Amino acid sequence: MYKYILQDRTKKFHIAVIQLCQILPKNAAAYEIAKQLIRSAGSVGANYRAACRAKSKSDFIYKIKVVLEEADESLYWLEILKETRIVPPEIIKSLIREAYELVLIFNASDKTAKDNLLKTKSQNP
Repeated sequence: MYKYILQDRTKKFHIAVIQLCQILPKNAAAYEIAKQLIRSAGSVGANYRAACRAKSKSDFIYKIKVVLEEADESLYWLEILKETRIVPPEIIKSLIREAYELVLIFNASDKTAKDNLLKTKSQNP
């Protein structure tokens, strides 16, 4: 059940990022940041769905690492938008918080999956 909640949450994150990018100023810097941000935010949700269909524990770990990297990249681009003042802090605050929480969640998932894989390997030498 938890995976469906996270699938929905990552999809909503991507949608919120798209909506944010639609209101960005029409200049070269905002355009390039928007392109990168939309791609990384979309990859969070798409790759998490792929991780949920992993064929093995090792495959899951690999795919969760990709999700974690993309969530962290999304956080980076959101921070750039805030720090360059392209977007007022009050508009972007909740998206930055969500990206940060997703990084924490997927980092914990990665660690747990690795720990579980090691336990399995040590029990079945």
